[in-house]
Amino acid sequence: MDIVATVYSKPNCAQCTATYCALGKKDINYKSVHISQDQDALEFVRFLGYSQAPIVVTNSDHSSGFRPDKINCL
Repeated sequence: MDIVATVYSKPNCAQCTATYCALGKKDINYKSVHISQDQDALEFVRFLGYSQAPIVVTNSDHSSGFRPDKINCL
């Protein structure tokens, strides 16, 4: 199964956990990247203009925070 989304997250993040759950309920395959452990990933999400986790990136879109409306469109 192809990865549909990359979730840039941080530890102990309630919105990150909610995003993982929502993706899982829709059987959407995703990759998780912890921005607290990956400096390049942190710089990437800052380049996108985000400062709040999670940041969900797909081939066609990106967003910050728990966004069930965006997940429903995947």
